Amino acid sequence: MNFRELRFARAMEFAIHEINNRTDLLPRITLGYQIRDSCGAVPMAIKLALLLANGMEPFFSDTDSCSKSAAAAVPALVGDSASTPSIGMARILGLFGIPQVSHYATCACLSDKRQYPAFLRTVPSDHHQAAALAKIVRHFGWTWIGAVRSDSDYGNNGMALFLKAAQEEGICVEYSESYYRTQPRSKLERVANVIRRSTARVIVAFLAAGDLRLLLQELTRQPPPPLQWIGSEAWIIDPEFLRFNMCAGAIGFGIPRSVIPGLREFLLDLSPAQALKSPLLTEFWESSFSCSLKGSSGGARECDGSEDIRALQNPYTDTSQLRATNLVYKATYAIAHAIHGVICNDTQCDKSAKFTPWQILDQLKRVNFTTKNGVQVSFDSSGDPVAVYELINWQFKKDGGLSFVPVDRCTIHSNTILVPVSVCSESCPPGTRKAVQKGKPVCCYDCIPCAEGEINSLKCVHCPPEFWPNAKHDRCIPKPVEFLSWDDTLSIILTVFSIAGAFIAVCVTAVFYKHRTSPIVRANNSELSFLLLFSLTLCFLCSLTFIGRPSEWSCMLRHTAFGITFVLCISCVLGKTVVVLMAFRATLPGSNAMKWFGPPQQRLSVLAFTLIQVLICVLWLTISPPLPIKNLNHYKESIILECELGSAIGFWAVLGYIGFLALLCFILAFLARKLPDNFNEAKFITFSMLIFCAVWVTFIPAYVSSPGKFTVAVEIFAILASSFGMVICIFAPKCFIIMFRPEQNTKRYLLGKGSTKAI
Repeated sequence: MNFRELRFARAMEFAIHEINNRTDLLPRITLGYQIRDSCGAVPMAIKLALLLANGMEPFFSDTDSCSKSAAAAVPALVGDSASTPSIGMARILGLFGIPQVSHYATCACLSDKRQYPAFLRTVPSDHHQAAALAKIVRHFGWTWIGAVRSDSDYGNNGMALFLKAAQEEGICVEYSESYYRTQPRSKLERVANVIRRSTARVIVAFLAAGDLRLLLQELTRQPPPPLQWIGSEAWIIDPEFLRFNMCAGAIGFGIPRSVIPGLREFLLDLSPAQALKSPLLTEFWESSFSCSLKGSSGGARECDGSEDIRALQNPYTDTSQLRATNLVYKATYAIAHAIHGVICNDTQCDKSAKFTPWQILDQLKRVNFTTKNGVQVSFDSSGDPVAVYELINWQFKKDGGLSFVPVDRCTIHSNTILVPVSVCSESCPPGTRKAVQKGKPVCCYDCIPCAEGEINSLKCVHCPPEFWPNAKHDRCIPKPVEFLSWDDTLSIILTVFSIAGAFIAVCVTAVFYKHRTSPIVRANNSELSFLLLFSLTLCFLCSLTFIGRPSEWSCMLRHTAFGITFVLCISCVLGKTVVVLMAFRATLPGSNAMKWFGPPQQRLSVLAFTLIQVLICVLWLTISPPLPIKNLNHYKESIILECELGSAIGFWAVLGYIGFLALLCFILAFLARKLPDNFNEAKFITFSMLIFCAVWVTFIPAYVSSPGKFTVAVEIFAILASSFGMVICIFAPKCFIIMFRPEQNTKRYLLGKGSTKAI
């Protein structure tokens, strides 16, 4: 006998006694009731449904074995406890419109009002429980589980909902087995062996209490490895199973606890005489005390009245955690409120009122009240209550026994470190991705490396263009931006050389200015020399514009300043070279060459050559100017911030024009290098232009092939090297003579009268 189910029946009896004693609910109306045992069997449940719907009450006598009683059809029903019997009853009762309120039938299929129009319940549908169980499994990281279910409407429907929710959560099922208690023992043994051999350490059991009892008994014979049990509400709050220690640590969602004042006293207020009035209570008494109330039978002793029901410890007397019992209490009160709504008005009830079950059903759908123990009762359009669960964990007590412990969010988090691991494959390490093993669920996989620039999630994912994986390859971080910054060591060195070059040019200018009347300064075209020194100073300083974070103005300034200052510089050198050639030709008889290339023409030529470069730069900046860009292609792990040339034709036109002037100057200087006279500086210009051309010829391949900030560094180096080449080759010999050989800085010496040694 299931003592827990007997407690359910007696809870309905207790609720009806309470209602009959109330003056505000069905005043002066006495409710009657019948308690029937469906034995958990569908045929019996259907038979009882037909009897209750038709008002047929069989009794037996010597003359008539089956007679009709005067009892009328019942207006409403509480039950059944299980889903499958409830389905059979609901199909019959729905035809007559007799409302059926179940306290424990959770199958989601019963929410279909087209098939079960008269069915309601005070227990939540499995639809909510299945989704919640899947989230709990996922919360603890269990992706590899086993599943066992009752081969019934309850188990099959509940497990189908759970498996669907589990798939959405990324949970894989190693096996899914079913069993029903009436099936052959060989089927039970096969299910038990599947559980023992499995690699999943977590098992979800959507089992009715009777099916689970047989399965646990079979597993006890040869215990499997420690398992984490996930239970449905059908057994997770059933105290009968606390004796199975293999279920220690089990978790699941149960009906919330409640208190029903006076119920315990009602249940214990039972004497042998009262027990004899009911076959159910007689069986309970005799089973509990192992005696016979009707005299000695089968060798059992006769009950002698010394039996103390208060000393019993079984599910009938255990009211410490009333859960499903409260659902019976709520169902009984819901029917009472519905009857009250049909036959009663604000002041009184009509005892003789005629009503149909359809009226009771209509009122049931609309009830909304609070029970004496403070629980809200109402039904939605599917006949279901508001889904409220309590998370239950089976934990050991101090005496070594198991008990139900409600778990809140904080407790879950504090205990997560103790939970077992149940996965088909371990998590992939950083930088790898999952590759599903052929023929196996998606939770079974191999780990293969992600491609460069990818992070690992469920699959390898490319980082956005401006991001790169971190060291763990679990998230994308911004790429570092690279450019020739002021605090870079290379920038500091180049800056020092740039300022030093400009300082040298200024010092040379000061020396020349101080000795501007000396023969060597005057003999080497002092006006063009000062202009050349000025342009060289600008050349040294323009290299500084290439350092720092590129911006629109700096990108445009650096190339145009470099192009214009270098053309000004080369124009001056070219003018000095032409002056040497013209000066030699002027010494020939009848030549007036210097007349055509005097100081005005020299200034005009420098201006004309420079204006051509200015025009090229203006066109370049107007049509397609240089702009700062983020180069994402050169380095995969960093961003190069650089100046895009805009128009490549404009850039190479600027360089080409400088190269043309430098080559022309080199050729003319080379032709004039051996001309007589001590004031001839053509050979020094030849050397300077040779260095200049060599630097810029090697610059082109170096510029094209240099990566990132080194491209800018190569360009600065070329500017500084060619500038130093001109300063040293053209002005160093003259400064040496001015500072250390003043005896050579005379007109007589320069005319070759003091010495035949060339300068």
